[in-house]
Amino acid sequence: MSWLCCGSSEMSTSFSKTQSQPGEVMNSEEPKTERREARSFTFQELANATENFSSENCVDINSFGKVYLGELEGTFEVVTVEKMVVDRSGGAREFLVKVLMLSLLNHPNLINLVGYCAEGDERILVHEYLPLGSLEKHLHGGSSNRKHLDWDTRMKIALGTARGLEYMHHAAVPAVIYRNLKPSNILLDDDYNAKLSDFGLSKLGPSGDKLHVSVLVRGTLGYIAPEYEKTGRLTVKADVYSFGVVLLELITGQRAADVTDEQSLISWVSISANSLVTDILLIYVRFLHNRLLFVF
Repeated sequence: MSWLCCGSSEMSTSFSKTQSQPGEVMNSEEPKTERREARSFTFQELANATENFSSENCVDINSFGKVYLGELEGTFEVVTVEKMVVDRSGGAREFLVKVLMLSLLNHPNLINLVGYCAEGDERILVHEYLPLGSLEKHLHGGSSNRKHLDWDTRMKIALGTARGLEYMHHAAVPAVIYRNLKPSNILLDDDYNAKLSDFGLSKLGPSGDKLHVSVLVRGTLGYIAPEYEKTGRLTVKADVYSFGVVLLELITGQRAADVTDEQSLISWVSISANSLVTDILLIYVRFLHNRLLFVF
């Protein structure tokens, strides 16, 4: 199983003539998106949009701050408003990185930056609202939040995620390494199109004759590529590994890392005697390879 999560180049030749089976009725066309310039908001505008950042409007709390649901005055557009904490180490830097990355990148499978606020000590990001929330919620959420995803929908999400990564790695100039791929950062619109979000850990790829970027190891347990974790040398292959883990989660429904028994999903699949998991995995990889002009 390690070949999937390590992005082996052998995959591109082994499956080149394989007929795809699942999801044949699924529309694999990329969703359309319109490019628009991010606007600068005042703090008061965003306070009004979120009812003064009320607790009732708070929809998420992450390591960088709180996320609120808001409605913009005039346009009545529903948005998410991420109010970042900047008095912690790296908070201001993460804000700048997110604004920079989302200003450079434009793709249907990346979240759209509506605007931002940098007034005084406030650092706030405004994103498009994606009504179905995160893939994490659908895969691992509580019974009240969890919604069944059929196989075609799971494949659609995997394909959209892969396209977003492919754009960042090969079409964006300069190339971008996401470094934070996990289900909680994959958001879904009302048609289950996947959009990558949270670019605070993203890095520009190596330039010139360099083969990697040397950085401090950051990420989430279960999704960090072993070679990156050991050496601190970051390449696009780190994203490929994370994508393999997410793909396994989509197929098995298991978490990437189970804190109760300290076993990773990669280990579980590797030692599993259940051949059905392997068979489904091979079908899905073949499908992805055939539907995606995508070689990491």
